[in-house]
Amino acid sequence: MEFTRKPSQAKNIIFAILLLVLGGLIGYRYREMRGGLGTNQTQFFTLTNNTPPPQYQNIDFQQFWNVWQILQSDYLDPSKVKTDQMVYGAIKGMTASLGDPYTVYLPPEDQKRTEEDLQGSFFGVGIQLGYIDNVLAVMSPVKGSPAEKAGIRAKDLIIHVKDEKKGLNKDTTGWSLSEAVEQIRGDKGSSVTLTIFRKDGQNKPPFDVTLQRDEIIVPSVEVKYVQQNGKKLAVITLSKFGERTDGEFTNVIKDIQGQAPKVDGIVLDMRNNPGGFLETAINVASEFVKSGVIVSQKGRFSSQDYTARGTARLADYPVVVLVNGGSASAAEIVTGALRDQRNATLIGEKTFGKGTVQDDRKLDNGAGLHITVARWLLPKGDWIHEQGIPVNIEVKNDPNASDDAQLKRSIDEVAK
Repeated sequence: MEFTRKPSQAKNIIFAILLLVLGGLIGYRYREMRGGLGTNQTQFFTLTNNTPPPQYQNIDFQQFWNVWQILQSDYLDPSKVKTDQMVYGAIKGMTASLGDPYTVYLPPEDQKRTEEDLQGSFFGVGIQLGYIDNVLAVMSPVKGSPAEKAGIRAKDLIIHVKDEKKGLNKDTTGWSLSEAVEQIRGDKGSSVTLTIFRKDGQNKPPFDVTLQRDEIIVPSVEVKYVQQNGKKLAVITLSKFGERTDGEFTNVIKDIQGQAPKVDGIVLDMRNNPGGFLETAINVASEFVKSGVIVSQKGRFSSQDYTARGTARLADYPVVVLVNGGSASAAEIVTGALRDQRNATLIGEKTFGKGTVQDDRKLDNGAGLHITVARWLLPKGDWIHEQGIPVNIEVKNDPNASDDAQLKRSIDEVAK
């Protein structure tokens, strides 16, 4: 599920890094490398063999094959009748019939992008994409990326993309963000040429920039320090719960602990954090909470309470949590745990409302089946699905403002 779309006005700029956020928003419980599926695998015969159990053997697939054959024989443009895409579409329809937007089938390329998102790295040129006046645009280049080194700037318009290896030579008019991601990404060492129009008041004509793709590493945790009321405060920006997050968060903690003068309080900024791994969310929450339940999981086959893991290296620091409508899934787990177990003040806007857990099932052809296996509850028993977590202090985001009112209010609050 992707929450990016083309805005209708220039002021309504939507950011989208060259990643898909589906993996984060879905909110994985496990991946294969993290200890197994944790559910009754015998329920999923399609993952292990081609023979359905007896209760499914009387299903009539004749209409399916009738439609298949009609499309193959009669559709106007035979070049668009691609059997692999038809199979993918049929499976997507089957999962969609459940009416659960988080139980989805991802074809191999989509699954690969989702994995790259959670890994925190991918091969590309390092551009955060969005739209300005409905034109594909650079929101900002990633620090140290090929795009930054080549002089690409924020607000540059990308009007044409050329890639000889892909046989691509097209204007970007009408491109979706996912299509732009697909076309601009590529193998390490390969090249792509972007035609840039720069609105800098000098009325220069468009120009070409050829970029060589490289590995782009996008950190999920960053920290900066501010002074307020004579106090030194740490602002931790946590953008997702991926494979690198545990290590990056540990490095941030060590940096905070090593500050002189010491840090007096923390703002945990999880705005627009779509989530990620449940296990990572529990680890992060455990750094702020000394004991007690972090989150409870209620599944079809079992239930489990996940308690604080005893690290609690940030438990003695005053903390406020900054969230908005883009804070979802694992971000809401951490938000709820700090609210219920630390009485932390929540500032910003109500969170997204994603209260279910999915398993990531890797299929033989590289595709993925992401299936809802449980709902999760906050420590005090709240199920926030489709409701979100309300904040203690509401501060609306003003896209026209020159400063960040939400962050400023959070800093003021923790400085008290």
